[in-house]
Amino acid sequence: MLPILRPSLGVVASSVIGQRAGLTAVVGTRALAAASAAFRTRARARLSTALQSTTATSTITRSFLHDHPYPSSQQQLRAYGRHVTSPRLYSGTPTPPPRRPTPTARGPPPWGVQQHQQRRFASNDWWNRSFNERIDPYGVHRRYADPLFTNQDLKRAARHQNTKYFAVFCVAGTIIFYFINLETVPVSGRTRFNIYSRKRVVEAGDLSYRRLLYDLEQQGVGVLPDWDYRTQRVKRVMAKLIPFSGMRDEKWKIFVIDDPHTANAFVLPGGKVFVFSGILQLARTDSQLATVLGHEIAHNVADHVGERMSQNIGVNILLYSLVVLTSVFGLGVLIAQFAGAWALNTAISNPMSRKQESEADYIGLMMMAEACYDPREAVTFWKRMNRTTQEKVPEWMSTHPSHSNRIEKIQEWLPEALEKRERSDCRTTASFADLFRQALLNGVVEIRQY
Repeated sequence: MLPILRPSLGVVASSVIGQRAGLTAVVGTRALAAASAAFRTRARARLSTALQSTTATSTITRSFLHDHPYPSSQQQLRAYGRHVTSPRLYSGTPTPPPRRPTPTARGPPPWGVQQHQQRRFASNDWWNRSFNERIDPYGVHRRYADPLFTNQDLKRAARHQNTKYFAVFCVAGTIIFYFINLETVPVSGRTRFNIYSRKRVVEAGDLSYRRLLYDLEQQGVGVLPDWDYRTQRVKRVMAKLIPFSGMRDEKWKIFVIDDPHTANAFVLPGGKVFVFSGILQLARTDSQLATVLGHEIAHNVADHVGERMSQNIGVNILLYSLVVLTSVFGLGVLIAQFAGAWALNTAISNPMSRKQESEADYIGLMMMAEACYDPREAVTFWKRMNRTTQEKVPEWMSTHPSHSNRIEKIQEWLPEALEKRERSDCRTTASFADLFRQALLNGVVEIRQY
């Protein structure tokens, strides 16, 4: 019997297990459906509550703006905190809070609240804006500001008729200002533009003097002491040139810089003399050194520093006007700036600088001749400069005349310089530089020495 009963027991067991599994599946499916229905019910309830809260906030905000046509900052913050960040949920149709008078509240506009509301709510898309714009329609709380000027605004302003009138007024005023400040340079008869007085030029020279001393100290370049033979030589030549410089009342200070690789010398306004030791190797005699120092002193006698400062103002005005015009028409600003600067320097600054150098050569030659130095040594010095230093750029691109042209001009002036040296007693007070400065102040071109 056992072999026959074993299959029947397996069938019974399998049928029982299958019934229980089916019952479990039915119960689980029903439980899952019930849980899903409960979740959907709760989600609908929460969504309905959120919509009611949003409707209440919008209604209260409308009532707040209606009661406060000109909301103050405190009222805006109070409304924002009460109606937006408050955890309370409104149900139904909420009633607006009573108006609380504040010390900063403003009164109604002069044309009435109703007319004001009609003007403010005339636009249909007003309520489609963000909350910050709705709570403050005047744009105080906007997060992103529009650009101050756009290309469209600049082009519209450039084409406006008032802009044309303003441009004509500026051009006319500039032309009048330019002709008022013109003056004539003695001897050469050149007309130049100069707006700086002697006092302002001396102040600018004092600033340059202090800046130069600071830069030399930072670079570790030393100044030779007074007992050094090179300093003694420069002071000896300057002592003979100063009485004929036309600037005897200046507070002269002489500095010899210990830099044998730099062949340079200059005189700042106010009597500050700087000589680099490298120039002393080229100016081997006192007459040749007087050629260099007389030339640098002559720049101050003719007030070339003030002329250059005035010239820079005009050049900068032209340059930045060109940059503005190119930006309006959409051209490259950087290209216009570099190209304009090169063109203005080539056409205006460099030719003016070469004329100033020629004037300084002439005044310095007459000065050293009256101080009893040999003016023929000036030709020797510039010939040595021509052999030593090679000119890297052509003359029309340089701020100085070429050495060959300089030598040619000095040879033309040599007869007059030699005549002044013969008539000079090396002690006179009526020097050529004094007469030049008087003629410059009086606007006289020809200098007569009696």
